[in-house]
Amino acid sequence: MAASATAPTPPGSIKRIIAASLIGTTIEWYDFFLYGSAAALVFNELFFPDSEPLVGTLLAFLTYAIGFAARPLGGLVFGHYGDKIGRKKLLVLSLLLMGGATFAMGLLPTHASVGVQAPILLTLLRLVQGFALGGEWGGAVLLVSEHGDDKNRGFWASWPQAGAPGGNLLATGVLALLAAVQSDKDFLAWGWRIPFLLSGVLVVIGLWIRVSVSESPVFLEAQAKAAREAAAGVRARPPVAEVFRTNWRGVLTAIGTRLGENISYYVITAFLLVYVTTHLGLPKSDGLNAVLIGSAVHFVTIPAWGALSDRIGRRVVTLIGSVGMIGWAFAFFAMLDSKSFPVIAAAVTIGLLLHGAMYGPQAAFISEMFDTEVRYSGASMGSQLASIIGGALAPIIAVALLRDYDSSLPVSVYLAAAAVVTTLTVLLAQETRGRSLTQGHAPAGAAVPDRRQAGHDPVPADN
Repeated sequence: MAASATAPTPPGSIKRIIAASLIGTTIEWYDFFLYGSAAALVFNELFFPDSEPLVGTLLAFLTYAIGFAARPLGGLVFGHYGDKIGRKKLLVLSLLLMGGATFAMGLLPTHASVGVQAPILLTLLRLVQGFALGGEWGGAVLLVSEHGDDKNRGFWASWPQAGAPGGNLLATGVLALLAAVQSDKDFLAWGWRIPFLLSGVLVVIGLWIRVSVSESPVFLEAQAKAAREAAAGVRARPPVAEVFRTNWRGVLTAIGTRLGENISYYVITAFLLVYVTTHLGLPKSDGLNAVLIGSAVHFVTIPAWGALSDRIGRRVVTLIGSVGMIGWAFAFFAMLDSKSFPVIAAAVTIGLLLHGAMYGPQAAFISEMFDTEVRYSGASMGSQLASIIGGALAPIIAVALLRDYDSSLPVSVYLAAAAVVTTLTVLLAQETRGRSLTQGHAPAGAAVPDRRQAGHDPVPADN
């Protein structure tokens, strides 16, 4: 497929696009991570009060995992319509769904008030959250990737990735503040609702910014081409069917690339809170503040990793993170067991730095694996299928291993094994740095054009 390259978006425009994507993803991840923190700290008592502490936490994380189960469905639906009618419209819808569900959680009655209906309502709202987030990631990173140029895509596309630690920073910060100014009794009685209700205000701000951005020029070009083909009688396949017909290797590569990153993140940030409070007997503020410090560093360094991938390649930077995580899986818990807050904070921060090396280049890496006509579907499906076997199960498996073995060693082995899978996947993958998003994906074994050399346009890859 030989298409002319779309002119790069002016610097001022790309900054507005980045701001809209970053703020939107920060708000959505705030909503999603807020649930994870609450599941680790209070939902076991509020919605599953008749269980032992670790069993109640396990049940709370099961409802947490249900949100991940809904993410591939969200990726499927949002990906289909995002490839048909545009990235921007679907991003507005995802923000509305996520914010509405989170706000409603702040109004939920607890088990003490309505019995078994409380966890059922909580689970239904968690499903809505997962569905919305399943469509958010692909649209946000593609809107930036397709507005930016080939040379700096790793840097530009890493900013929506920074929305994850940004949202976690915001969620953990609000919870840490409440924990500092409230007694445990007040926090359990009503204080936990405040961060959920705050989501309503954040969504209004996010919508105001998100509706002001323009649609992706790469998508508009592909949409015009599709309209011409339809007028000529060419019948297009549904994007999801097409992506599995022509780009299934990209979907599998995206899953393997995300697995170690996804599992490590939720062990370091969500399971950490359980380990610190339940296993080590430390106050929840120690865990929250450690995640707060680590997330701040994480937020700042993700774009740096993305920029580095523009220089030395997506694969090399990702391997720095995945290989480093194999060893860090064991050092991490040894540092937590010190029960020293500075050491715990350092453990979380270093873990998130290694995670950032996998996560920063990921948006560009996965975007560059797919053609424009199926990019939203392909990127969303690869990413969200990984979230089921990765992030959804990670806290559950980690809690179960801790309960059964009363030791962190099995959790370290689990974390290291996931990082090995990502390492092997990336070693087998093609480098995508410099690939034009207006061209078809390169066939297996084909050389990837590099546009970094000034004055040289890449040779179009064959479709």
